[in-house]
Amino acid sequence: MNKSDKIIVGISIGDLNGIGLEVILKTFQDKRMLDFCTPVLFGSTKVVSYHKKALKSETPVHGITSLSQLNHNKINVLNIWKEDVAVELGKATKESGEYAAKSLEIAVAHLKDKTIDVLLTAPINKETIQSDTFNFPGHTEYLEDKLDGKSLMILMTDALRIGLITGHIPISKVAEAVTPALIKEKVATMYTSLVQDFGINKPKIAVLSLNPHCGDKGVIGVEDDEIIKPTIDEIKASGKLVFGPYAADGFFGSETYKQFDGVLATYHDQGLAPFKALSFGNGVNFTAGLSEVRTSPDHGTGFDIAGKNVANPSSFKEALFTGIQIYKTRKEYKELSKNPLLVK
Repeated sequence: MNKSDKIIVGISIGDLNGIGLEVILKTFQDKRMLDFCTPVLFGSTKVVSYHKKALKSETPVHGITSLSQLNHNKINVLNIWKEDVAVELGKATKESGEYAAKSLEIAVAHLKDKTIDVLLTAPINKETIQSDTFNFPGHTEYLEDKLDGKSLMILMTDALRIGLITGHIPISKVAEAVTPALIKEKVATMYTSLVQDFGINKPKIAVLSLNPHCGDKGVIGVEDDEIIKPTIDEIKASGKLVFGPYAADGFFGSETYKQFDGVLATYHDQGLAPFKALSFGNGVNFTAGLSEVRTSPDHGTGFDIAGKNVANPSSFKEALFTGIQIYKTRKEYKELSKNPLLVK
């Protein structure tokens, strides 16, 4: 197949000592996966071979030194370093973090240059990856720094999409960070993403409260009445279908989330704890709002099971399919937008 026929998915291999390469190899052990895309792993055939041997994997890979050598019918490994790297499965080491950063950095450079179409990131260790060149709380903040746009972390399945108004910040700083400007920014980003990335013409968005019971009319905090609700009313007046604030416990307990196309949580665990309780292992992390498409699985490095051949590839596989579908939907939306008469 030619490049024009298939979507090229670049894959950063994550922490070398974690389960990233295991779920990658398990995802592509079914050759039919190559019908959907051309995968490119940014790393080293030596490291991949180490993992294959440890896992007794027979998934074939094709080593290349340039994307000009890309084979659209194979799993390509772009060798971005030549030196031997110590792989210590299950251990968080500075070396494994350094090479995870190198894989991500070069994959993102190719994403910016549009030599790959979609970025799929395997899990990193947020401590060992830190360096002079990577000083970010996670993938999302790094990608926002390198790509155009304002990011919004969305954890998603077919039935649930949860975005975060505040991301990787201490809980002690959440209340002061939830401002009208930030709420408007995140609502706008989610709204645009639901339209262009998911093909939803008039999306309905719910915003969760900051305080328990929405503050109980000021008894447990005034932010919901004084900041969040007036901001939602202002956004709603512009024509967007935005509702809330909703108390998070009742919202998920009563399955109210099923009535909405997207949900915005005010802070990290308010959104991710119920999401993972409802769909861990099948969820996808999608970075909305940026100029390029990036997805990842909803789990971490899995050091405790690394090398044991028990990691479940379901979330990684879902992230792959989601990235491909979002890329196609966004491309179609852009084509239709060139002729406003074709946009419903």
